[in-house]
Order: sequence, then C-alpha cells, then structure tokens
Amino acid sequence: MNLPELFVERTRRLMGEEMCNALCEALEQQDTPVSVRMNTAKWEHVPAHRSAVPWSEQGYYLDGRPTFTFDPLFHAGCYYVQEASSMFVEQALRQYVTEPSVMLDLCAAPGGKSTLCRSVLPEGSLLVANEVMRNRSQVLAENLVKWGHPEVIVTNNDPADFTSLENTFDVMLTDVPCSGEGMFRKDPVAVSEWSLENVDTCWQRQRRILRDIWPCLKPGGLLIYSTCTYNREENEDNVAWIAETLGAEVLPLEVPEEWHITGNLTGNAFPVYRFLPHRMQGEGLFLAVLRKHGEAVEAEVSETSVRREKPRKGAKEKGGKKVQTLTVPSLVKQWLREDEAYDCRVEGTVCLALPKAWSALYDRLKDQLRILHAGVELGELKGKDWQPHHSLAMSAALKKEAFPEAELTYEQAIAYLRKEAVTLDASVPKGYVLLMYRGVPLGFGKNIGNRVNNLYPNEWRIRSGYLPEEIVLVD
Repeated sequence: MNLPELFVERTRRLMGEEMCNALCEALEQQDTPVSVRMNTAKWEHVPAHRSAVPWSEQGYYLDGRPTFTFDPLFHAGCYYVQEASSMFVEQALRQYVTEPSVMLDLCAAPGGKSTLCRSVLPEGSLLVANEVMRNRSQVLAENLVKWGHPEVIVTNNDPADFTSLENTFDVMLTDVPCSGEGMFRKDPVAVSEWSLENVDTCWQRQRRILRDIWPCLKPGGLLIYSTCTYNREENEDNVAWIAETLGAEVLPLEVPEEWHITGNLTGNAFPVYRFLPHRMQGEGLFLAVLRKHGEAVEAEVSETSVRREKPRKGAKEKGGKKVQTLTVPSLVKQWLREDEAYDCRVEGTVCLALPKAWSALYDRLKDQLRILHAGVELGELKGKDWQPHHSLAMSAALKKEAFPEAELTYEQAIAYLRKEAVTLDASVPKGYVLLMYRGVPLGFGKNIGNRVNNLYPNEWRIRSGYLPEEIVLVD
C-alpha cells in the first residue's frame, strides 16, 4: 500500500513521529481482525476459536474468516459481522443511557451500529435508523428486520428532513460520512480517493449535517459523534465546534488502560476516544459523547404522550376517491406472542403491528419521513389469503406455536435461502409452515403437499450457485 504523502505528513504533525510511523506500519499490514457480535435474543451461543472484544459484551474476534454467505444462522440474524472498533458505541450507551429512550441513528447503513444500539438500549426504547442513500437504506432495513427487534423504525431521508422534528430524540448517533482514513487497510479505494480537498469537503459536510439535525435532540439529550478517520478537522475540531457553536458538554467515558484507546491529540482538555490499529485489534475509529445544553426532558415512552388522530370513516385520497380500509383479521393478530401490546393496522395490503407505546410517534414520523420498515410486518394480503410476512418470522414478537414447524438440514436451508424448491417430510401439515434451522426460524414456506412454495424474499436470496469446497461456520 502506498499511503498518500500528504496524509503521512499531516498525520505526523498530529501524532508525532513515533506514533505516525507505528500507525503507517500497521496500515501496511494486509491481515485485519475478523469479529462478530452475537444476537443473544435469538441464539445463546459463544463461538469456538474466539477471543472477547473487551468493550462489547457480545463481541468476539474469530481466529479465521468463516464462510458467512453460506451460514444459515447469519441470514437468520443470529449474529452480525462487525468491525470490532465500531462496537465501542456500546460503552457510550451503557454508561449514559439507563432509562427507556427514543434514539436516532442518523447515518445508519449497513446497520452494524444500529443492531448494536438496538441490543443495548434499555427495554422499552425505540430506535429510528436512517440512511439517505436509497440502495443502502434497503440493506439497512434488511439487517434490522433480520435482527428481529420490534421497537425499530427504518427511514430513508436526508438529515435536513428531520429538522422540523424538534425535541424528539433523547439520543442521537451521528456516524457521519467521512474521508475514511481508518479504512485504508481494508479498502484500497479509500486510499486512492483520499485528498486534502476531500477532507475539507467532509468536515464541512459533517457540520451541515449536525446543524440540520441538532434541533431534533432534546435539551439534555445525548449526541454520540463518530467517524472512521484520523485527521483532527473531522474529529477533535468538529467536537469543539459542536460544543462551542451548537452548545454541548463533552462527556467522559470510563475506559480501562488495558484497552489501549488513545485520547485527544490536539492539546484540548475535552475527552475523545481514538482507536489506532497499531495499539489494539481493530480499524480506525474516533468517538466523542456530548450532552446538549438545557434541562433534560423526559422520554416519550407511552402512547399517551402523543395522540394520533383516528382515521375517519370514508377517508379520501387525492382526487376524491374513497379508500377501502381493510380490517385487521383476528387470525393475523394471533400470530403475535403478545398481541395486546401492539397496535395492529393495515397499510395498503400489509398488516403492520406497532408497539402501542410508539404508534403515535410513528404517525408523527410518517407525516415527515419516508418509512421503509416499522415494528413487525405481520402479513400481506394475497388475493383472499393473508400470507405471513418474512418480517414476522425474523421477529422476537413471533408466536411460534401459531405455525407448524419443520426443521431443515443444512443442504435444505441453503436451498431455501437460494429460493429454490424444498421438499418436506410427509408428516408436515399443509399450509403455512415455519422453516427452522438448528431451532432458529429461517422464514416461511407454504406446504402444498408435493412441494413447498418458497416464501423467502427474492431480493435477499443467496445468489451464488456453488458451495465452497470448505465451509467454515460460526460455531
């Protein structure tokens, strides 16, 4: 790898000769740590051949790189492949977020930090995960659906679209688009695209994003600011700007010395946290935690906090045409483990279940934002038949006993995930069947006797038509 000379020169001025040389030497190494974070809500398992990521309760370094694409449990949301440094967001949440909260992950795709936040947030919290890029937002929605927590909303919006939602969020994570210096050894494109002009563009864009989103954070609310880059302009200088211009206090985190996390490199007194790959197992990360000035506002955690208007009978669309409102079928509500905790409604041809605590806020967000996913999609109307939705199969809200189950072999599971034909044992009843692998739901199929209609989402299927000679699973 040929690091840009100007990058090395600037890094030397920031870090000093010794630290810069050590960092550049580490960036030249091609081997990078492989790490995963387990979803214990689905799979109580500790991987073999692993060591713990110190700052994450469910994070593990693996001795090698498994064949993730061909692991059914990966597709079932039992774990997430995440760079270890990024898991440090967990510490900010565990140390400062102890009550049910409304959290926004603003620049969330592909979903690593979002799935982490959703696992760590106190019970009764809501996570809104947003991504501005349309194709990346679809990946974000997929990963959060697979993770399976019902108290999630996924949006596809520009940060400026949130500005009018004043004092809505208790916590905001802004993992802002950056110059990507921390990804140099993983992504050669990041090296080739680096320039001082891009650094300047990035820190200015980051401030525009923060200015747009700042009104949405409640007074006393928490901002977690992070980048995957090394320079001071996008890191310490931006944190100083947030504190002084927008109005916030920079907060410390308790960090053991043996984690080898580096602090502020600009001579300022406020605490920040830098992950440098020559000091620890992970890629480059910068993180700071700030509290917005002003008296703290309690989280809106009940449906009474924001009242939504009930839809009027005979509601009309543009053009004056009457809209046919579909009634939520009692059968579909019975697919939920605790149906009394959900507000069920039909939107278009999809039956949606929203945790009652957040249905009013959902309506408020829906007025302002483009929502891709919310709560649990229970089922979709196909002709006269309500077909269970894949979101339900992935969700912790699923009432498993509502469907007959069929355990798949590894070969059958891969065929199902490729959206190929699967044949079940003759003892499996006809109708909708919950297909399992190692006791974990993979999705639904409709057993019609001689074959099973594969209901796995076509856009999520494994596209590779071959199996590697050696398959290594997270086991």
